[in-house]
Amino acid sequence: MTPDRIEAARALLSFYAEAGVDALVGETPLDRLSVAQIDLTPATIVEQTPDRAPIARAPEMRPRIAPAPNTETNLGAAPAAPDIAVMAAREAARGAASLIELREILSKFEGCALRTTAKQLVFADGNPQARVMFVGEAPGREEDIEGLPFVGPSGKLLDLMMAAIGLNRATAYIANVIPWRPPGNRTPTPQESQICLPFIRRQIELANPDVLVCMGNPATQTLLGVKQGIRATRGKWFDFQTGTREIRAVATFHPAYLLRTPSEKRFAWRDFLAIKKALSQA
Repeated sequence: MTPDRIEAARALLSFYAEAGVDALVGETPLDRLSVAQIDLTPATIVEQTPDRAPIARAPEMRPRIAPAPNTETNLGAAPAAPDIAVMAAREAARGAASLIELREILSKFEGCALRTTAKQLVFADGNPQARVMFVGEAPGREEDIEGLPFVGPSGKLLDLMMAAIGLNRATAYIANVIPWRPPGNRTPTPQESQICLPFIRRQIELANPDVLVCMGNPATQTLLGVKQGIRATRGKWFDFQTGTREIRAVATFHPAYLLRTPSEKRFAWRDFLAIKKALSQA
């Protein structure tokens, strides 16, 4: 293989990795959506009659029905329907008496298809006894590799933002609404968010922070039940009900958005100053 082809192959593999393709499932491509594959090999039919010599008919094309792929072997068990998965998630989350139990339950939960494409579960980081909890949308590529939330570029920015108000990962608790990386870092679907919602709600309840910070539009809308965009909700305070107590919650921009739009950092700074003030008064 020439150096140019080697470089092209490396670039293609890098593209696949960024898109979330990180597992080889077969040596040859297979159309798993096809019900039948046509075998165009001619088949000659010979007809024997009582009073004549055998007559050979013209070849005809016979369809060959391809066997259904063994999805249990190749793709794992199919996830349950969304409504059934949501009910199962609620029941499973209620059974967790501690954050350790909740993590164990999540690691075995098969109701969300994202677990089959992610490398591993990304549960949380920081101090579960902290007075403030930050919740984002879903893990990215770096988080999927390390198994911890906010360890990529957006995580480094979050560390700087926390440090500016006297916080760090020893004094804050960090998690995501979705604990598995969506392929290619795509936005989680509403069904995926609803399936994972009982787990993050139980996680917040067990961590029991004084202040909950929802970072980004998906986390804000999922946890706080608002329909407005993040520009309309950031900086505003809400009451988050856990079932056992009321927690003050605030929405702010996601660090990944701030990396793409640095001009919005001034608004995030105001939000973090408000978080600092709320912690001093609680």
